[in-house]
Amino acid sequence: MAKSSKLVAVKRGKVLLVRRRRDRLWMFPGGRKLARESEKDCLRREIKEELPKLRVGRVQLWKEVKSKNRRSGRKMSDAIFVARKASGSLIIGDRNEIDRAVWRKPRGVRLTPTSRYIRDKLFPAS
Repeated sequence: MAKSSKLVAVKRGKVLLVRRRRDRLWMFPGGRKLARESEKDCLRREIKEELPKLRVGRVQLWKEVKSKNRRSGRKMSDAIFVARKASGSLIIGDRNEIDRAVWRKPRGVRLTPTSRYIRDKLFPAS
């Protein structure tokens, strides 16, 4: 079972990214699971906490990623979900964790290792 969940939402050729306050790296929204919480429930809770005005349609599990970060040695265990529809404003709910949210192309920003992996698999350079 994955330890965290991430959301990949695409709108008009752009993806939803949030920026972590602590290191200013961009990532796909989501977060760590609580005990006895399903991956999908985790995703919905994290989205509600981080971006309370965002409305996400049906989400579908794309892949579970289990890997090791080559730089830090940290193990990654993420359930990656894809949403076909997302609407609403990008008002940030948890300013202690994230400080920005944008719709943008997934290249040209400093991403977390997991988000880089997702970007490279789902949006390969043309």
